[in-house]
Amino acid sequence: MSMMSEFREFASRGSVVDLAIGVVIGAAFGAITKSLVDHILMPPVGLLLGGVDFSQIVTTLKAAGPDGKGAVVISWGLFFQAILNFLIIAWVMFLIVKGMNAMKRKQEAAPEPAGPSEEVKLLTEIRDSLRK
Repeated sequence: MSMMSEFREFASRGSVVDLAIGVVIGAAFGAITKSLVDHILMPPVGLLLGGVDFSQIVTTLKAAGPDGKGAVVISWGLFFQAILNFLIIAWVMFLIVKGMNAMKRKQEAAPEPAGPSEEVKLLTEIRDSLRK
């Protein structure tokens, strides 16, 4: 089997397609979450903390030179926003998995169809004994 046909077989499996769809949806969800944190959550938090813009919270290790280049900074505010993004994504994923598990348990706990009633069992026995 040639490498190209093996690759075609691998790529056409359902799990690979499912994974690709998951990655695309995950990237879109990440962009939505980043926008939620950056544009909806952080401005009120910054306002409550005295008008702080978290994207501007930095620690300067080396100042910029006369040409405005060469500054070395640690961007604490951006790091805090990234942590907040992660926590929101993790919480939503937890809720999704929890919901899926609850649906799965509900399906597993569904009662099996009831067997034949006592009357049907008795009639079946009578029928079988009459055949003999």
